[in-house]
Amino acid sequence: MAKPREAPGLIGELAAEFAGTLILILFGTAVVAQVVAGGIGDHDSIAWAWGLGVTLGVYTAGRISGAHLNPAVTIALAVFKGFEWRKVLPYSLAQTAGAFVAALLVRWNFSEVLSMVDPGHTIKTQGVFSTLPGNGTLPVHEWGAFRDQVIGTAILLFLILAVTDLSNSSPAANLAPFVVGLIVVAIGMAWGTNAGYAINPARDFGPRLASFLTGYGTAWRDQYGNLYFWVPIVAPVIGAVIGAGLYQTLVARYLPTTLEPEPGTVPTEREAV
Repeated sequence: MAKPREAPGLIGELAAEFAGTLILILFGTAVVAQVVAGGIGDHDSIAWAWGLGVTLGVYTAGRISGAHLNPAVTIALAVFKGFEWRKVLPYSLAQTAGAFVAALLVRWNFSEVLSMVDPGHTIKTQGVFSTLPGNGTLPVHEWGAFRDQVIGTAILLFLILAVTDLSNSSPAANLAPFVVGLIVVAIGMAWGTNAGYAINPARDFGPRLASFLTGYGTAWRDQYGNLYFWVPIVAPVIGAVIGAGLYQTLVARYLPTTLEPEPGTVPTEREAV
């Protein structure tokens, strides 16, 4: 009989976070490249591909690391859900590394079409890899984008906690990644105007760095010439803590501490997210 596998340990968890975030960004940045450079698809295809990327990334890493795939999620879980603070920086670095490698693969694969539509690798196609205020064309500046990212990430964390809290009306464990993906689709469709719904520091910084190292000299700035890279790093962290805090205050504190079993089932203890 096969021996049970040992707990993965921190290295295994970091490998899972790297792989899960890599899967997420492979789909997310590639669909933007396909729409912007290839002329195939539209905003809806971008929103759906990002959401499906989240779903597939969570399925990839969920059983090993919890599939945070986002430093803002990791920090919020450390603040409110007992996630170990010693793991916050390693998780964040693994997530950013996964996003960076995925973006390099997309940059390489789409190099011909990117060069065709934007030979100088300018702000015109910079949005394939990183977000811009107003998506690079609308009259939104960095502080409007900052506000947007706080709100958008607060919504994300509030809903992630709502659908993964076993004391709430959570979906079955094997459906939770799909529902989390739908949350990202909904945010993309409703909150994509002002800042491109980064809602994830690793999702933005990793690809931004990859684009800078491969010819996008303006990667750190927005279309107005202002340093912008810090907005999708700082604002999502603030928003994540606010969103998680609101869920704990408005919902979680009023839920039963143990699950009410369905008739004919064995009671299950409440698990931490």
